[in-house]
This record gives sequence, C-alpha cells and structure tokens, in this order.
Amino acid sequence: GIATNDSIYQQEYEKFVKATGYKTIAETAPTQEEFPDAKPEMLVAGSVVFSPPAKVVSLTNYLQWWEYKKGAGWRHPDGPASNLTGKENFPVVHIAWDDAVAYARWAGKRLPTEAEWEFAARGGMCGKKFAWGDEFNPTGKAMANTFQGKFPLYDNGKDGYIGISPIKQFPQNGYGLYDMTGNVWEWCADWYRADY
Repeated sequence: GIATNDSIYQQEYEKFVKATGYKTIAETAPTQEEFPDAKPEMLVAGSVVFSPPAKVVSLTNYLQWWEYKKGAGWRHPDGPASNLTGKENFPVVHIAWDDAVAYARWAGKRLPTEAEWEFAARGGMCGKKFAWGDEFNPTGKAMANTFQGKFPLYDNGKDGYIGISPIKQFPQNGYGLYDMTGNVWEWCADWYRADY
C-alpha cells in the first residue's frame, strides 16, 4: 500500500503518534549544530504557516507569504493557539518527509515514487491539462480544492473552501482516488525526473 498526505488525515496520524510516541520534526527544536549561523532564540520548535501579506507583493520571494511560527505543527496547524477541533477529517499538515515515511512504515505502507504518484493522480487521463480533463471546471463545479482569488493575498473560496478542505469533498479520479490534486502538498519517495 501507498500513503500520501491527503490520505493521512488528522485522526489517523493521531493514532500513529499515540501508538508509537513519535515526535515530528516540527515538534523538535533545531540545534545550533544543524544551523550554525542561526541566532539561539531562533532555534525553537515550529513550522511555516501560510500568512497572506497585507499588500500586493512580487511572487519571486515566497518568504513574503510563509511565516515560521514557534509552536506550529500537526497538532497546532495555524500556530500554538490553534488546535484540531473540527478538523479531524482534514489532511495532516506540518509533517516533514521523515514524518511521512515513519507513518507509512507504521501503517505497513510506503510513500509512492514521484512517477507512481503522477500515474495515480492522473487517474487514467494521460496527456490532459488537468487530472480530470482539459477544462478546469468542466461542470461549473470545482474538481479540487485550489487557491482562488489574488495569490497570495486572498483565497475567495469559490470551490467551497478558504484554505484547506476536509478529505473526500471533491470527485474521485478515474482510479477511485480522492484528493490527488489540490488541497495540500504531498510527499513522494523520490524526485521528479523528466527522463523517467
């Protein structure tokens, strides 16, 4: 079996953590050895959180809409004051590659290769612009949770969700898989190669 971030939802990841005592990378403070040029006060556990800027910015510098927040992690997706209440069926976020691999091993699965992921995500629609065909909204209804509006300033939620959506809110693909496109980024076992 193969595991992807959109197939790992909060309740499942919580079962894994409770069963193993696993601590994610976001929950572990980085060390001076890992980041010798960092100020000691910056070596705190946390993760980056999408933070829309207040004004139009150049899209050449992603640091303008990603902010490192102390205490952000899978249990606190928007920072230390947030929690998972009402988000039990949302995909798990703030997990690093090692965290995804650890979960997959515990679940008796593995991460897909990039080629496997792309094949599965296309759902049999080879050569199409989108995983479901050539039109973005073929029926006038959203096919995936995507950022709509003026990136990175605001997501207007035309697909029904501002930000991340719960799992299985959009149609399955031709292979019966949900959420292979949109919503959250997913880890693969290896890198993309154009010649593969």
